[in-house]
Amino acid sequence: MIRRILLASLFASASLAFSQDPGFRAPEVPPRAPAAQSNAGAGTITGAAVLTSMDVLDDSRPIQPGYVISIRILEDRKDAVQQKVAVTGEVQVPYIGLVRAAGKSCRALAYSIKRDLEKSYFITATVVIAIDQIPVEENIRMVEQDTYVMFGFVMKQGKYDLPKYEDLTISQAILRAGGFAQFADVKHVKIVRTTPQGEKRIMVNVDDIMRKGLLQNDIFIRQNDVIIVPEKKINF
Repeated sequence: MIRRILLASLFASASLAFSQDPGFRAPEVPPRAPAAQSNAGAGTITGAAVLTSMDVLDDSRPIQPGYVISIRILEDRKDAVQQKVAVTGEVQVPYIGLVRAAGKSCRALAYSIKRDLEKSYFITATVVIAIDQIPVEENIRMVEQDTYVMFGFVMKQGKYDLPKYEDLTISQAILRAGGFAQFADVKHVKIVRTTPQGEKRIMVNVDDIMRKGLLQNDIFIRQNDVIIVPEKKINF
């Protein structure tokens, strides 16, 4: 019994010595990691979500295929719709359906949609649009300029740049070349076009377009088209 008391006394003394030792350090407990925060239910923040006026919409940068844009109709009282502009340049707009966006600024597209909405769906429509994302490659590389070629009886033959943000028609292409030269056969203008199926030749009566107003015949020029204006055949 006395022996047990002496042993207990010795252990107690040793514990006291350690507690009074300046070099003694209690074992450290690793800090508890903070609980992970859940992102469930967190919505995507879009540019259109914070806009409340059409007056502040961007009017300088044309929207292009591949851009991610957001569209919101304030009177609809719904969240902004975010989507990627299709390769065809179109986006899906609430109530209206497919609308061409490529080549238009956010402001121009918004006012175009506003007019369509106010025809059938809203007395007044406030449409806000923002570009949320631009493809990285557009900012780091130069996009090769598309061209077409003009030959024959026009004032200025040669290679021309095809506009990036708008369509160009055959009559407009001829005007860019200074118009027809003397003795040009304006009724048999030829477009040579390369397609996946092979070379295609299109005959256009430009006289009907320019003088008779048959605009349905004023076809669009495409990349690498070759326009040939032949000489008018004169019978003596």
